Amino acid sequence: MFNRELVKGSTSLVLLQLLDERDMYGYELVKELDKRSGHSLQVKEGTLYPALHKLEKQAYIQCYWQEQEKGPARKYYRITEEGRELLEEKTKEWQHFVHVMNKVIRRTENDPV
Repeated sequence: MFNRELVKGSTSLVLLQLLDERDMYGYELVKELDKRSGHSLQVKEGTLYPALHKLEKQAYIQCYWQEQEKGPARKYYRITEEGRELLEEKTKEWQHFVHVMNKVIRRTENDPV
């Protein structure tokens, strides 16, 4: 597990990335993030839904309801064109941040972590 503040600062980036690949509902986003991170990024509902609502309010994502064969309808999220543009910006910013941090702590890409 990582420091909560580190996770909070990168939540919108990872949510936009996952939604750029396909539409997902909340629990699916949590499970996919957990799986891809090797169980290192475990986002709780108290972090996930406020982040999704903020992205929706800013028009970076949209939501829609989809009926299920079994059980209640699910609220799905999809990325918008504005969200794709933000994802591109945030990805470049993140890559630059990692590069700078590695320089500051004097690590190269070939150094073991």
